[in-house]
Amino acid sequence: MSLTATTLSSKASAFIEKELQYSAHNYHPLPVVLERGEGVYLWDVDGKRYYDFLSGYSAVNQGHCHPKIVGALVAQAQKLTLTSRAFHSDLLGEYARYITACFGYDRVLPMNSGVEAVETALKLARRWGYDKKGIAANRAKIVTVAGNFHGRTLNVVSFSTDASSRDGFGPFMPGYEVIPYNDLAALEAVLADPDVAGFLVEPIQGEAGVYVPEDGYLAKAYALCRRARVLFIGDEIQTGLARTGKMLACDHEGVRPDILILGKALSGGTMPISAVLADDDVMLCIKPGEHGSTYGGNPLACKVAIASLEVIKEERLAERAAELGDYFRGRLWALGHPCIKEVRGKGLLNAVVIGHANPEAAWGLCLVLKDNGLLAKPTHGDKIRFAPPLVITKKELDECIGIIEASLAVLD
Repeated sequence: MSLTATTLSSKASAFIEKELQYSAHNYHPLPVVLERGEGVYLWDVDGKRYYDFLSGYSAVNQGHCHPKIVGALVAQAQKLTLTSRAFHSDLLGEYARYITACFGYDRVLPMNSGVEAVETALKLARRWGYDKKGIAANRAKIVTVAGNFHGRTLNVVSFSTDASSRDGFGPFMPGYEVIPYNDLAALEAVLADPDVAGFLVEPIQGEAGVYVPEDGYLAKAYALCRRARVLFIGDEIQTGLARTGKMLACDHEGVRPDILILGKALSGGTMPISAVLADDDVMLCIKPGEHGSTYGGNPLACKVAIASLEVIKEERLAERAAELGDYFRGRLWALGHPCIKEVRGKGLLNAVVIGHANPEAAWGLCLVLKDNGLLAKPTHGDKIRFAPPLVITKKELDECIGIIEASLAVLD
């Protein structure tokens, strides 16, 4: 089978042509047109069924169209969807109480998209730096790391090291210091600057190809931040909500971020919901009128987020991810394929590094996987992320490993 082997029906081609004609060309999707999802499965417009091994970049941890989450969405949508924050709703307080108790923080600031939550956390850290740490006006700095992915707003790409996110979009926002990931010496050195207000980090770098830092990195980084009186900002948008085998990836090292950022699976993949959690010392630095969003904390989002978190707990998805993740990585290594150079991950957030003379081998393998009934996507050229919904069973996982093994033959 060819690395470019893929077939499209005239029906699917028509959908893609329409999208290319009228939509911005800011993504490069696999050539598949989807119309239905349930649990771990997706179906295309021709009725072919696939295993979903991307899960909406971990937004669909609870599985596609989970009945409890969809039920909550439909019931609330028929009652009240939006008030704006100009008025109180009967659900925001309930949601705030629930999510703060769930993660052990004093307060939540509700937002919509993941990058909005990142921007919110950065504003909070800067304001805290001025109000509580005593940093002089307009001098606050945030430390970030190379290989990061926190979104694509102009502010966030200001500290990206990905050329495709940055090139042609300057000038960039000042106030950021970028150091190597997984480098405690570099972090300790930069924290000596008294103008540093926060350290923003992903516990595992998802977009970079599921780059897992050394054991102890997060705990030691947190300790360095505490010593320097710098806020540890944990971006758990992709790694959180049971994906890595704990409720939060930071839980693996007993780290409680000073500012916690959540998104994606907070809605079970039904709508944009994100959240920033912090204690009073940080959160109450923001006063009325200084930050917000028309849709942030809307009644529909509140109801859906509670249901989404309940599903994670009730179905013990973190425990399932931990068990099946170890099994999956072991089975991938056991395949012994010479083009699998590395298998890495935690829980059910995993990736393989493909070694092949053809630089498009990972993309080509994903095309073959698609033809064989499994959807995955390359990142950074030679890495393929494997992240199925956490409701997957061991039997289904075995079937998927069989698909991966059969598909790898195209690289021989």
